[in-house]
Amino acid sequence: MDKKQQILDLLRADARLTARELGVMLNIPADEAAAAVRELEEERLIVKYTAVVNQEKLDTAVVKALIEVKVTPQRDMGFDAIAEKLYRIPEVSDVYLMSGAYDLMVIVEGHSLKDVALFVSERLSALDNVLSTATHFILKQYKIDGVVMVDAPIDERMVVMP
Repeated sequence: MDKKQQILDLLRADARLTARELGVMLNIPADEAAAAVRELEEERLIVKYTAVVNQEKLDTAVVKALIEVKVTPQRDMGFDAIAEKLYRIPEVSDVYLMSGAYDLMVIVEGHSLKDVALFVSERLSALDNVLSTATHFILKQYKIDGVVMVDAPIDERMVVMP
């Protein structure tokens, strides 16, 4: 595995790693690790550093929905033009081109079910080339980006010694 891929794997697991720590882990000088990270950022292989947040432990309400969208592709643009319209909308956090019954998967965040419902009915469905939508509200997140979000159940059985 090449150095760039190793750095990507390490940062994907923990984006807080310093150049010094990366250098120690990869047995290279810290300045070489820092230069490699800068190069990955310039190439847009690394586009953002972020934290995985357990929303259920916060007091603020956030409603997330997965919306399947069926569209008519545009001549010479395919799905890209409608995808661009969608990813420019602030409430939209993710847009994916999908195989299957629907063309695009749009992930939307709002403060309430009503916010998301209004987004779908007034903004998303009103776009040209949108044929239909299917909205799925996220009720509970068990695992995000490989991180288990639920606390492990406590084993309350009595210990029995033979």
